[in-house]
Amino acid sequence: MVGPALAPSSAGGVALENANPLIYRRQGERPVTAREEDDELPDAIDDREIFDLIRSINDPEHPLTLEELNVVEQVRVKVNDAESTVSVEFTPTIPHCSMATLIGLSIKVKLIRSLPERFKVDVHITPGTHASEHAVNKQLADKERVAAALENAHLLEVVNQCLSGRP
Repeated sequence: MVGPALAPSSAGGVALENANPLIYRRQGERPVTAREEDDELPDAIDDREIFDLIRSINDPEHPLTLEELNVVEQVRVKVNDAESTVSVEFTPTIPHCSMATLIGLSIKVKLIRSLPERFKVDVHITPGTHASEHAVNKQLADKERVAAALENAHLLEVVNQCLSGRP
């Protein structure tokens, strides 16, 4: 589970859906090559560049990133620079994660804000990893629903918190 899905606990407080998630080792930073630093050469956007954009998105429930929770992995990022397409699969940590849509929306917003407008961004749940993957994927693929969600001030604030650096 990734997200602030909360349920009352027997003690009258709030219990997390996934109070003890597995934490994964972060990949090292990608070294910048001389070719990438040369402003005269075209610099195609690749899988690793997209992964670098989304790996540090904060989980809404835990003080961890999506990479540390293994929600996003470089192997699940596909880029075709020539066709201007980006596809990202993400894997919620539990099959009934109630915040899967928020996580997908955060990934999508980060990419829309970061990439040139020519890119078509597809964000979806890794097949077979979530009980409601079809419904979540349908919401994330619907441009009008995404736009409407981002007009909601509270939801936009939550997304922005996920996209901000660690406190």
